[in-house]
Amino acid sequence: MISAYTGTQIREAEKPFLDDRLGSGAGAVLMQRAAYGLANAVVGALRGRGQRLYGASVAVLAGKGNNGGDGLFAAALLARRGMRTTAVLTAGAAHDAGLAAFRQAGGHVLVLTAENAADLAATAGGADVVIDAVLGTGAQGGLRGPPAGLVEALAGSRPPLVVACDIPSGVDADTGEAHAPVLAADLTVTFGAAKAGLLADPGADFAGRVQVIPIGIEAALPWPALRRLEAEDLSALLPRPARRAHKYTRGVLGVVAGSAAYPGAAVLACKGALAAGVGMVRYLGPADVADLVRQSCPEVVCSAGTVADSRVQAWLVGPGLDDSDEQQLQRARDAADSGLPTIADAGALPALPDVLAPQVILTPHAGELSTLLQRLGAAVDRSAVEASTLSAVRRAAGLTEATVLLKGATTLVASPYQDFFSQSEGTPWIATAGSGDVLAGVIGALLAQVGADVGRFGGHGIDPDARWAAIAAMAASVHGLAGVRASHGGPVTATAIARAVPEVMRQL
Repeated sequence: MISAYTGTQIREAEKPFLDDRLGSGAGAVLMQRAAYGLANAVVGALRGRGQRLYGASVAVLAGKGNNGGDGLFAAALLARRGMRTTAVLTAGAAHDAGLAAFRQAGGHVLVLTAENAADLAATAGGADVVIDAVLGTGAQGGLRGPPAGLVEALAGSRPPLVVACDIPSGVDADTGEAHAPVLAADLTVTFGAAKAGLLADPGADFAGRVQVIPIGIEAALPWPALRRLEAEDLSALLPRPARRAHKYTRGVLGVVAGSAAYPGAAVLACKGALAAGVGMVRYLGPADVADLVRQSCPEVVCSAGTVADSRVQAWLVGPGLDDSDEQQLQRARDAADSGLPTIADAGALPALPDVLAPQVILTPHAGELSTLLQRLGAAVDRSAVEASTLSAVRRAAGLTEATVLLKGATTLVASPYQDFFSQSEGTPWIATAGSGDVLAGVIGALLAQVGADVGRFGGHGIDPDARWAAIAAMAASVHGLAGVRASHGGPVTATAIARAVPEVMRQL
């Protein structure tokens, strides 16, 4: 499991090491470890591209703080390996020891001014590697003045390889907000632990691949601000039927979905649930939609009954619901009020009460989340949600007291207990009609199968009270991996994603 922290958490963990009143030199040791890790990461990235190291050119954009110091020390190490190194000092001054080491290694120093920004951008852009070491995790806001002009020009020239030192300059380490201009990195080498802003959009747009370099502060870190499940976690947490399992012990999922306008949503939700291994699906809905569900998924038990009369372990409500069908909307409300784990998607979102419960998982996209927040009194439009996804999903979970999954290139899940997950295994090709219905089915299936298994999560460092967020994150990961498998790098349909889910779960 990847644990990510805010910049504030990282700086607090570093404080004892940076307090040099005892003359321990621990702060300098941290910087040397970071620089060594950064230099090795650059070497690895170049080798991965089949590029020769000796004679390769490196340009480091160095700010005046410790981030710039890390970059200068790393560039000095690269210079000693035979690389041609240039430092662009973006603030005139620089970290004294780092700059001295860089000069001693034979590095060439240029000082940025308002007059030479375009020329220095051309110089840096012609290097084989650009290291962005202007702003670190403690920076407020983005780049301004000549540094902004330099980065803007570089972003337009697309250098061959950009490596961000700790975090791309202009990305907020706590929230992932991006203050333009930001130079998109191919690789972000981050120190001590991943930063939360690297695992949330839009910060993740600029981070590229994230590589964590341990520097010795890890034992001092608190509870993470954000976590990401990996394959090993999914392997341990996903359900496996016992030898004497039967369809009822494997979980029964109730589905309230579909309408005359969107009957396919019910089919896709059921297909997603069946593919994710639920023991049985009970569908409640209009007769014509039920007929289509039977034809497409003969395993599904269809009826026109009530939520109270349906024996299930979890509910899925909302895909394809029409706001004119009061009976279906009432079923959705009854499911959310049943006390059972419930995933509420699409058409159910505006029909539910403002305050819910942690076992209710809301699954909006950015537009639906902005509508939900506005209903709850927050003046947040879609662009504001997309500009600060982590803040938006945190706020929604706090206001609704539900678990909230925000769909997107990076899927974020927030528990009202302030546990957060970030998953990003998918491909842009899964942004297609019906994909969210399949995701809803996968979440519902996992809720029915493992929602009651408190011990499963407590044994893996997940607070049992926040297990609903972990289940939603598990489903998002499975769905994303299924999309990649079905896509093969090209267009994919929601039906194909559902078909790929069993193989992904087998592999995990």
